[in-house]
Amino acid sequence: MQALKLFVVAAFAVMISFSFFHSTKVSSQVRQTTDSNDRFLPRTPVEVERQSASAFSAQAATTTTTLTVTEAPAAFDNKTNGYLTQGPAFDTLNEDTVVAGRSFNDNRFIFEETEIIADGLGPTYNAQSCRECHQNVVTGGASQIAEHRTGHMTNGQFFEAPGGSLVHSRATDAAIVERVNFQDDIRTFRISTNTLGDGFVEAIANDTLLDIRNAQPFSMRGIAITVPVLEAGNIGRIGRFGWKAQHASLQSFAADAYLNEMGITSPLFPKENTSGGNDVSAYDTVADPEDDGDDVTAFADFMRATKVPPRGPITSSVTAGDSIFRQIGCNVCHTPTIVTADPGTRINGGAFTVPAALGDKIIHPYSDYLLHDIGTGDGIPFLPTSDYAFSANTIRTAPLWGLRTRNRMMHDGLTFTLQEAILRHAGQASAVTARFQQLSGTQQSQLRAFLNSL
Repeated sequence: MQALKLFVVAAFAVMISFSFFHSTKVSSQVRQTTDSNDRFLPRTPVEVERQSASAFSAQAATTTTTLTVTEAPAAFDNKTNGYLTQGPAFDTLNEDTVVAGRSFNDNRFIFEETEIIADGLGPTYNAQSCRECHQNVVTGGASQIAEHRTGHMTNGQFFEAPGGSLVHSRATDAAIVERVNFQDDIRTFRISTNTLGDGFVEAIANDTLLDIRNAQPFSMRGIAITVPVLEAGNIGRIGRFGWKAQHASLQSFAADAYLNEMGITSPLFPKENTSGGNDVSAYDTVADPEDDGDDVTAFADFMRATKVPPRGPITSSVTAGDSIFRQIGCNVCHTPTIVTADPGTRINGGAFTVPAALGDKIIHPYSDYLLHDIGTGDGIPFLPTSDYAFSANTIRTAPLWGLRTRNRMMHDGLTFTLQEAILRHAGQASAVTARFQQLSGTQQSQLRAFLNSL
């Protein structure tokens, strides 16, 4: 997605004090920016979204008398988590009977619906529905689909491919299929992410993610990036969605994907993409915005209503592997447990209030939702300027829930076994990888058994 690169981060290789105050620096940079990237930058520091118990410790939360927390519902069953009613039987819905926003099943139908040219599809695009990229083993899960990004370096500065780093794989006319330029020798895939349980992730308070970051040892400390909530006038919030943690709200995330994956404009993304930097208006007959915002809201509310990925069978090997996972330090970045904000908490710059179905819930995403340099970064920074060159090699910690549904791993989907995925971790994860290599064959097998239970 073009917007994926348009967000501001705090520098990793800087003093610790900067990591504590990066939001103030971000807002200052926003005021000084005058180019077309303005609309993708946060205009305020992050807001306090504090809850009444330890943000990422279920044990602390459950022992605090002022807060009662419960486990988030988990299943691969295409059923609501309680945020929305289930609605009419899914197989009774069609284009004439579906009502956006009425129920989980209505919104699921829209999430799965195939877009056509008359709907505004393209002219350049990657998929015809959300489901194409997010379905395994149920709608909303991950998939093997990857997007393609490119650019190049000149005199130490990154330059995107013409029209943006995202190179679309499909088009509505052969004349505008995008190609990779020879000089754009920085090339990467970014595989589709799981969206199941993302309503709970959205309901994590800003302060929770900052607490997680601040508790990490300095050598492994992640970067909490401030990104704009587009539906709230670009109020800043800690990013958490996408491989670069480029979005903080599901509505912004959905609108971005609607444009950059399907080519459909909406009020939050009203301008059509190009084909390699060239205007495509001659191939686009549908007036902008092509969606009035109803579909984007339906996508976001569907994701908010999904259950979290469930665990597989817990055997003695799995239990032993869980202990090893923590002992060697995997849990520093792959945070096992987080508690969502209290019901009634205003998040997303006030655009969304945490409902009872999503608030005070214990989740086990195995991610801190922060950026880290583990030696696998794709070389593409948030902004194509020298100021943000340091961000090129950071990647958001991959949530491990639902890992057993994937056979292509890491951000580019080019790693195919758990052993190889672990060994690919370098940089901030080097010490953890070294400890893994010192494990016995039995211990490594137990760790893999644990990962295969997620």
